[in-house]
Amino acid sequence: MIPSLAMYRLSGMKIADTRRKRRTIGRLKRVLSGTGSEKVNGTRPKRTRDRAAKKHALILAALELFASKGYEPTTTREIAASAGCAEGLIHRYFKGKAGLLAALIEHRLSKEVLDLSQPLRPASSLEDEYVQLVDREVERMWDSRDFLRIFIPRAIVDPSVGTVISKALISMRGKAISERLKHYESCLTLPQDAIDVLAQAVGMIGLMFGFVRPVLLGQDRLRARKMAATVAKILVSSPVHSFAV
Repeated sequence: MIPSLAMYRLSGMKIADTRRKRRTIGRLKRVLSGTGSEKVNGTRPKRTRDRAAKKHALILAALELFASKGYEPTTTREIAASAGCAEGLIHRYFKGKAGLLAALIEHRLSKEVLDLSQPLRPASSLEDEYVQLVDREVERMWDSRDFLRIFIPRAIVDPSVGTVISKALISMRGKAISERLKHYESCLTLPQDAIDVLAQAVGMIGLMFGFVRPVLLGQDRLRARKMAATVAKILVSSPVHSFAV
């Protein structure tokens, strides 16, 4: 008996329907096990999360080892071991050790952007405002000590790195600080140059008393912090008196 055309079509539809069901079940299993590329409840796929976590671990490991051992002596094998990752991932994600150095800069800049999005509450007077800005900068430089241990020596042999440090740690904040200072009556009579000097000095004071003295010179942190506050009070009163009419 020869099957009719309708029977062939019906058989083909059943086979196609079975295949679709199998594919659907397979996708669901992959999603539920975290191995698929689909999203569940808006979360990122496991593979993507693992990649981001491993990159972050490698960056933090590089930061610690570059700061403690130096950039040149540190090997990619040591970085990978410290991060708990395969050494090949450094070349896959960063194209080698030099790429990790660039990633550290990007990591630092992203922290700067986040920090600038969380401003301090304005103080009642210009002096109090300036002192709190300097104090925050001192603490920020202390928190950045590993980054500075790596990049200050690099800046000596590569001047372009100095430009990066200036952008990452000082210039980005200078404009924001300048705008804050303009809101105080004491600054209304000051020329813009004087306000800019005050703003840039915040970063320089922070670098000196948050990194150079406590880290390089071994000075007590609390003493360095108090000295920074004293310098800030002297500095903020000087331009006001100098330019007062």
